[in-house]
Amino acid sequence: MKACPACGRLYPDDAGFCFVEGTRLGSATQVPVAPDEDDPRIGQLVCERYEIRRVVADGGMGRVYEALDLHERRSVALKVLHPDVARDPVAVERFKREFQVSSELPHEHIVEVYDFAATADATYALVMEFLSGEPLRATLKRERVISPARVVRMLSQIALGLDEAHTRRLVHRDLKPDNLFLCQTHDGDILKILDFGSVKDTGDNAQKLTMLGTTIGSPFYMSPEQAEGLDTLDRRADVWALAAITYECVTGQVPFRGNNGPSTLLCILTQEPKPASVAGAKQKYPVPITLDEALGRAFRKAPARRTPSAGAFADEVGHAYGLSGNHREWAKMREPELAELIDAALPSLLGAERQRARRISDAFFGEHGALDSGPPPASARDSATRQSNIPTVRPPAGAASGLPSLTPTSTAGRARTLVALGVGVCAVVVATVAALWMFR
Repeated sequence: MKACPACGRLYPDDAGFCFVEGTRLGSATQVPVAPDEDDPRIGQLVCERYEIRRVVADGGMGRVYEALDLHERRSVALKVLHPDVARDPVAVERFKREFQVSSELPHEHIVEVYDFAATADATYALVMEFLSGEPLRATLKRERVISPARVVRMLSQIALGLDEAHTRRLVHRDLKPDNLFLCQTHDGDILKILDFGSVKDTGDNAQKLTMLGTTIGSPFYMSPEQAEGLDTLDRRADVWALAAITYECVTGQVPFRGNNGPSTLLCILTQEPKPASVAGAKQKYPVPITLDEALGRAFRKAPARRTPSAGAFADEVGHAYGLSGNHREWAKMREPELAELIDAALPSLLGAERQRARRISDAFFGEHGALDSGPPPASARDSATRQSNIPTVRPPAGAASGLPSLTPTSTAGRARTLVALGVGVCAVVVATVAALWMFR
């Protein structure tokens, strides 16, 4: 391993310069670690094995460091609980569970966890593989939305990891952009699922972890059954969360949002989200109406009617963008190749949407040009002849003298007749009610 003398970052042996500082790298064991007045752990040896090099991130439960594993000569991420959190037995148990569950899930799209140990300063450390990249949350904060090819590849990889956990009857329960890490490569992102500390084991001999009455998960991505705190939730709760993440990736907004946590949960329980094709209409990448259908199935309130698995959902999203095949293929396909296939399919998908919208408009308002002056075409005259036995629609004598007398001669004519008749009836009702109110 090599290290940057300026920032402390660790690099593989074939690296020459720090990509952040631009300084020449040296042997990690010979580059001294600069002390930090704000954090005495920097430069210290934790658990007699891990030399802490720098702070990577801070969270509500703990602080994440990059450290050098002196035994294995590799870079690791060290998540250390804050001292006040370490005094909470439930938080410590959750931390320990993250290690136990993750160590049982060796998968290329689930972060690998190596160790769990108590530290000399009366807290606990979780040791896992160090990932180069950024959480999906940081990507969305910077770019707001991400491309269809990137969405499909990412979802496909998440589905592979989640379905593996689900076959072991483990439900993540806290899927959100913060817990999805994107490791960028030339072929596209390699995604890693993080934080199995909130996992629910639905196995017959599962150990139950009481959270002292708290609701586990982020409100924006909770399924209805999770929002209600039902103990019967299963893998389909993760499918809902995955749909909420997808919705945010293509529209730039979460599907359900209230003024606070409780009102957001109420929205989830009682409302339907705006269609993604509408919410994302002004975004950088077009959202086909076919995606609305895939998301709609994943957002069904009743789990029994919801998309049954993460893999099935990823397949539906890919097909909504015009792809053939399945998520197992797309997870390994190069992102530029996926982009070419989607770009080739999108014009026809969007064109079909416009034609569908036009047909709906025609069915309601009549054929294009039906209101123009001039004699009707032969087909219309034939239609009028066939309809000659339909009686003229007239309002009752003296009851509504303002209503038009129309004889429908075509499908379009009948539609216009019904609309005009409805408007006239409404006008009569309003006038009658107003008169009664005035002379009561």
